[in-house]
Amino acid sequence: MDTGSTPVYSTKEAVAMMMQQPLFCDILRLFRGIGLVIKMSFFKDNKLFGNGKFYINALSIAVPIMLQALIQSLVSLVDNFMVAGLGDVSMAGVNVSGQILFVFFVFINSICMAGGIFMTQFFGAKDSSGMQQAFRFKLIFGFLAFIPYFLVCIVFPKQVIYLMLNGNLQRDLILPEAVSYIRLMFFMGPQLTFSLSAASSFRDLGRVKFPLVVTIIATLTNTLFNWLLIYGNLGFPALGVKGAAIATVIARSLEFVIFAIALLVKKPEFSVKIKEFFKVDGKLIKEIFKKGSLVLFCEMVWIASETITSWIFNGRGGAEVVSGMSAGFAIANLFFVAFGGIYSATQVVIGKTLGEGNLDKARTEKTWLLSGSAIFGVIMMLFGFLTVLIVPFVFGKLSAEAITICTRMVILMAILTPVWVYMNSQTAIARAGGDTMMGAIADALITIFIMIPMLLGLGFLTSVGPVEIYLCVKLLDVVKVIVFTFWLKKERWLKNLTVKEESNESA
Repeated sequence: MDTGSTPVYSTKEAVAMMMQQPLFCDILRLFRGIGLVIKMSFFKDNKLFGNGKFYINALSIAVPIMLQALIQSLVSLVDNFMVAGLGDVSMAGVNVSGQILFVFFVFINSICMAGGIFMTQFFGAKDSSGMQQAFRFKLIFGFLAFIPYFLVCIVFPKQVIYLMLNGNLQRDLILPEAVSYIRLMFFMGPQLTFSLSAASSFRDLGRVKFPLVVTIIATLTNTLFNWLLIYGNLGFPALGVKGAAIATVIARSLEFVIFAIALLVKKPEFSVKIKEFFKVDGKLIKEIFKKGSLVLFCEMVWIASETITSWIFNGRGGAEVVSGMSAGFAIANLFFVAFGGIYSATQVVIGKTLGEGNLDKARTEKTWLLSGSAIFGVIMMLFGFLTVLIVPFVFGKLSAEAITICTRMVILMAILTPVWVYMNSQTAIARAGGDTMMGAIADALITIFIMIPMLLGLGFLTSVGPVEIYLCVKLLDVVKVIVFTFWLKKERWLKNLTVKEESNESA
């Protein structure tokens, strides 16, 4: 597609575009009201908020994780900027493949979350053997996930991508770009699995600086090789989309090497010797799997809904829809960094306290963390609005239609950010105490029986655009927050899992 005549919006025009959105002013007034209520509550009853020391401790965990995610998002944004220079079709191919690979990433991350429930509590109980079993769980089940990854990337890539592009007007042009990209991305699978398991385990122990340093090294490597291989700088071959894939494989391989050396040299509490890797405590692994299966179920339902959403979006036009939506998410990732930071900090703080056996303190910290996440969500929403300003500069080479879709999506996701930040904190609290049933019932069932039917109905029975569809289905997250609030009051999460394991063994 020729984008040479594509208009590039100025900063002033981008701001005007944002302010003209019908929901913008009303939502801003709503959050001003929420802020006033929070402020009044703070001065009336200080039990809602902890002291400065508590929040500094929580932020000392959250900020490095958010910085890590921010660096990854910035590099991803640079990657998208470089690929966008190849046009709508090439960017659409990379991002359709990315939608599929994201399923694998979430799958591995869910396994790490499941192991992390026990890792944090065993850390609080100073039980290194338990931490090692949790790490074994992450690696064993993570590598089992490599089987479907192989099938999608090597055996059936054309069929899977063809299905994802169902109804797209430029499917035949996008398909070859997507297939060439995803086949090469197969070679990062094992490295990614090990790196995610190791990085999440360091974070479960509250040691967040080292994963941050590794991320900086890996992402800078990725950016360098993107610059060298996509356009063929410094005498390297110009490989286009294939160059982007190779750069990612190189970066993930380097990340794997650094984490492997760290485990051998630093010997953190969760590390295990290679010859002792299969010394598995079957009873404990079974318990982790029992809790973790619900986490996995919940996350897989979520990723299934996201995949169906992308499938519906992709059929709403041509390459401009795929590239525009993908560009919107690439920008939104700059403020989505709040989710991982809030989730990890909440889980580490609550999990450690529960592992120590201090249930009253955990109950108080739960309130403090939820109040803090409400404030933080509003701050990140305002930051999200500011990111609209960079859309015309980063994605100016895309078509005018793609830029419009991108801008509208960024605004919408910024508006919803406070809801998502708060919901992540609620989920982390429940899982820190082993209450994985909340996500399986209150979250997954709403998604299965309400969200997905609504999504399919809007997709097949209406001509509503992709941004409007996204708004309709994501408003259900407000309902989930309300359900989670009542669920947490039942305090099923208020448990010391390490005591339970010890009692089981003695029985």
